[in-house]
Amino acid sequence: MFTYNPKTNLIERGETNYPLQDVDEPNLYENLYNYNEIPKVAFNHRIVPLDMPDDIWITDTTFRDGQQSREPYTVKQIEHIYKLLHKLGGPKGLIRQSEFFIYSKKDQEAVYRCLEQGYRFPEVTTWIRANKKDFELVKSIGVKETGILVSCSDYHIFYKMNMKRSEIIEYYMKTIRECVEYGIRPRCHFEDITRADFYGFVVPFAHELMKLYEETGMPIKIRACDTMGYGVTFPGTVLPRSVQGIIYGLHHHAGVPSELLEWHGHNDFYRSVINASYAWLYGCSGVNTSLFGIGERTGNTPLEAMVMEYAQLRGTLDGMNTTVITELADYFRKEIGYDIPPMTPFVGENFNVTRAGIHADGILKNEEIYNIFNTELLLNRPVRIAVSKTSGLAGVAHWINTYYHLKGKNAYDKKHPIVVKIKEWVDKQYEDGRVTVISDKELARVSGILMEQYEADPVKESIENKEE
Repeated sequence: MFTYNPKTNLIERGETNYPLQDVDEPNLYENLYNYNEIPKVAFNHRIVPLDMPDDIWITDTTFRDGQQSREPYTVKQIEHIYKLLHKLGGPKGLIRQSEFFIYSKKDQEAVYRCLEQGYRFPEVTTWIRANKKDFELVKSIGVKETGILVSCSDYHIFYKMNMKRSEIIEYYMKTIRECVEYGIRPRCHFEDITRADFYGFVVPFAHELMKLYEETGMPIKIRACDTMGYGVTFPGTVLPRSVQGIIYGLHHHAGVPSELLEWHGHNDFYRSVINASYAWLYGCSGVNTSLFGIGERTGNTPLEAMVMEYAQLRGTLDGMNTTVITELADYFRKEIGYDIPPMTPFVGENFNVTRAGIHADGILKNEEIYNIFNTELLLNRPVRIAVSKTSGLAGVAHWINTYYHLKGKNAYDKKHPIVVKIKEWVDKQYEDGRVTVISDKELARVSGILMEQYEADPVKESIENKEE
């Protein structure tokens, strides 16, 4: 069938009929996924078009997938994090949804506490397996949408569920129909899609869901789950590994609207962020994330990363409050006790800290030379210099100005006598065999002693203000 596409202003081939292939033996793509070898990336040189949706957004799984790899959060912690996600998402609610487990009394209490906030965004949603017992839980909670696990690779269909493809679709559809009949929006989690028979199972199944959507008017979302992190974005790669091929196929061949498509990725091969960005670029409105990437095995797509990806792709934050990212990171460190690796972008202790002396000299002259953006304005994280044997006078001066918040006429240059004296002390440390970076605490102590000699010095005034 050929139809006119007003978005591209072209006559295009529309849906293609892909019947379910109810095979007797599983298709495990062993030519790509030989278990005793690193997975292979194969090419067929087929290119699909960019198709960025009119609206894109972020969803959150911090309280679901994010809790599968760590000690569970307390109800109080979940409520506090949820409030901060609302604040981060801004007035347009770009953190669109947050999904929760509901299996324990504690999980259910957390859901109720978050629902009590009355926020439109993030919408509270749940996650269940495709069975009656789980669905009864959802009905008792009173949410408007739930995720439903519908594993779609033959690894799961044949070996975990012990069914054939036709049987598993019938099994899944029973719970999905119950959701629709009860008035709860289903979000179908196509688990392990990057190892699934795309045209033999994924597209036919998705097409059945879209038929149900057309019959009932109930939106049915499809979450494409790169459960093992196998997705790649190289142009012309073959399915089922091609991220853009998956999104294009679901949208173009199965007829799934962009607003009903969501990408959920894992980071096993360091590709979670770029895969999620490509999902947006090729027609998927939603990308599912967790705070700081915390999740199963190597983790999920980091929420804070996709906030930055959104801003880069759209040219605006659209009201998202990025300083909340730092607030969340501080909360995880201090209240939850989670150790964020120091070099983690945007949230790690050292993400905007430089140690090289020549870099410090450049930052002292103009911080734009070596800082990725105005991190003080956008993340409430001023650029910092870690003082070591290579930091030089410039590094010491920058440390003083940053630590004591000195600007303008009060700021020190590298010729200031106090800077020189601290630099002499630092040099002596390394002459005596020190190999580690000088800590802020040590530098504050040394500078405090030196400031006793400068009664009117702005640094001394800053110290006294801090003590007050």
